[in-house]
Amino acid sequence: MKIKLLPATILALLTFVLGVGVCYAQKPFIGTWTLNEAKSKPAPGTGKITKVIYEEHGQDVTEIREGTDAKGQPVHTEWTGKWDGHYYSAKGTKVMVAFTKINDRTVAIKVKSGSKIVTTVRMIVSPDSKTRTVIVHSTNAAGKPERSVWVYDKA
Repeated sequence: MKIKLLPATILALLTFVLGVGVCYAQKPFIGTWTLNEAKSKPAPGTGKITKVIYEEHGQDVTEIREGTDAKGQPVHTEWTGKWDGHYYSAKGTKVMVAFTKINDRTVAIKVKSGSKIVTTVRMIVSPDSKTRTVIVHSTNAAGKPERSVWVYDKA
């Protein structure tokens, strides 16, 4: 009897482990990310977000960002919404943010102030889900375009 039960137990355990792996792979953004400054290439004079947390709440996703602005002052913002391309307000700012899921590992973001898009972002999670690269296109105070590349490691 124990010999017949053993293969069934192994199959059940394997199914569980594979199921957890598939669920994790489908949600690679969820979790805590810390800035890897050595691999990042910010535009001159920009602040930096040192920690980002993505939490899932049913159909909604919350993004919590902590860091410093260009003057070194602490920054904390929170955004909750769906990754559906619609604009949602970001607490702690005067902007609206729209996340659009491109695929399981890529999200496009548009940041709008008033009716003008001021920043576009592309976030990509690596195939092993350990690194998140954030490419930011914005305009500086002088009206010139800027590009920053931020690299985050999964905590």
